[in-house]
Amino acid sequence: MDYEIEKLQNMLKQDPSNFQIRRELSILLSDRGFNKEALSNIKYLIKYFPEDDELHYNLGILYEKIKDLKMAKYSYQKAIKISPQDDYYYNLGEVLVSLQEWDLAIEAFNNVLKNDKNDGNCYFNLGLCYYHKDETNLAIDYFQKAITLNPKDIFAHFHLGNIYQNNKLTNFAVEYYKNVLNISPDYSWAYYNLASIAYENENIEEALDYLLKTIEYNKNDIEAYKLLTKIYIKENNAEEVINILETRLNNDENGDLYYILAQAYKHIGEQDNYTNNLKRAIESKLTLTYPLQIVKKELEIYKTQSELEVQEFPDYTSDDDKISNEEFENNDDELQNDEYTVDYEEDDDENDFNDDIEEDFDIEEDNEDYDDEG
Repeated sequence: MDYEIEKLQNMLKQDPSNFQIRRELSILLSDRGFNKEALSNIKYLIKYFPEDDELHYNLGILYEKIKDLKMAKYSYQKAIKISPQDDYYYNLGEVLVSLQEWDLAIEAFNNVLKNDKNDGNCYFNLGLCYYHKDETNLAIDYFQKAITLNPKDIFAHFHLGNIYQNNKLTNFAVEYYKNVLNISPDYSWAYYNLASIAYENENIEEALDYLLKTIEYNKNDIEAYKLLTKIYIKENNAEEVINILETRLNNDENGDLYYILAQAYKHIGEQDNYTNNLKRAIESKLTLTYPLQIVKKELEIYKTQSELEVQEFPDYTSDDDKISNEEFENNDDELQNDEYTVDYEEDDDENDFNDDIEEDFDIEEDNEDYDDEG
């Protein structure tokens, strides 16, 4: 602990009843990141001053810092009950947003706007609440009010882009995503959503440019790697994405990326690299969001099929022990129809992942992953 904290603690030892010093110490501890120590001191003070609204407000801030949102909500509500203040309502509103209590959050932010009609943050938060309530028109109104008051509110621009993209108004969506990038050129999620729109419109080169920008600014964007792999395989350029994935994996292991890399190797027929990367995906299960059992089953199926291809069947001497070709084919069909089999096949018209993995790479689902990132 630093000198200032130590000094206040020594003063408090000499005079434990000096509440002002304890209050100052609590604030200083909070500022320095000693949240549990600060929390203990605030609670001590509240025992003696239960109607001190600032103490309850500070207690709410501390509960937020330690991620106890329910207690933060209670503390802010207590402070408001004692003495309604705009700051108290605003902090309460943000906690309610985190708790997804949209209606109560709307009430809290509206209480702030009663005294301050130009609080752009409140308008943004109201837009966010209505966005999650699927009241799109109201969400648009409040996001646009937030932008009017603060033209550089990237989150308001981004959410407007999401709304228009979800409603297939892609020209408006592109405009707002580009506004985001004009304000913050490293905002990776805007690049990804622009890539998704370009891909849907079959502007492949543009989609690739945006995806490469996405992973440049966010090397952990798995959805970007999925879409990038899908495009390169469709374009018969799997080697390019293999190089990108291997370069990324040289710096940091990731189960999802190993699995995606495995599919790229399978597509070009490099079976050893395919199985090795499946194994690495399984070994990196802490960063694997694909179902672990499915990945294991895929590896098992491949090994089984390989063994069947090289197996030499014995010449049985007893007719009772013989297995007919028809029986063997039936067994093989059962293996191929295993419900857990995840296979990647070449389509007659173009090279692509099979339907199971198409669901993982589906653009509309990908967009939903980014709706709330701002």
